[in-house]
Amino acid sequence: MLSKKTRYAIKALVVLGKNFGEAPMQISKIASEEHIPKKFLEQILLDLRNAGLLYSKKGAGGGYGLVKDPAEIFVVQVLRLTGGPVALLPCVSLNFYQKCDECSNEATCGVRDVFLEVRNATLKILTETSIADVIRREGLLIQNTEV
Repeated sequence: MLSKKTRYAIKALVVLGKNFGEAPMQISKIASEEHIPKKFLEQILLDLRNAGLLYSKKGAGGGYGLVKDPAEIFVVQVLRLTGGPVALLPCVSLNFYQKCDECSNEATCGVRDVFLEVRNATLKILTETSIADVIRREGLLIQNTEV
């Protein structure tokens, strides 16, 4: 499962992506629109800024904005910045690998083999899906529910 931090980061990036190229958005506006606790959002946005995805502007008219086009920010980046591993098992994780205690031989473990395939499919989707794609999908879903 995704952590709240990861979900909130994606939601915030979607809001900022919809606002891309306009004035920076205030944290309070993002927090109220997306129902995210303001203090938690402040930390998340600071982390995203430190990772080079956002810029911040102080003072009147200040807030946060995307550094680059939402089509250039991929969900996998956000997941790794905020939530850790993509893999469901530690023995198939690329960045957070750990040997499973109960496994005697990884090379012949059927469970590991299945979850390696799941990791690869998940990684492919997350690597190819940008914030712009999430925005586009949201628009289509809204359109489909209005019909």
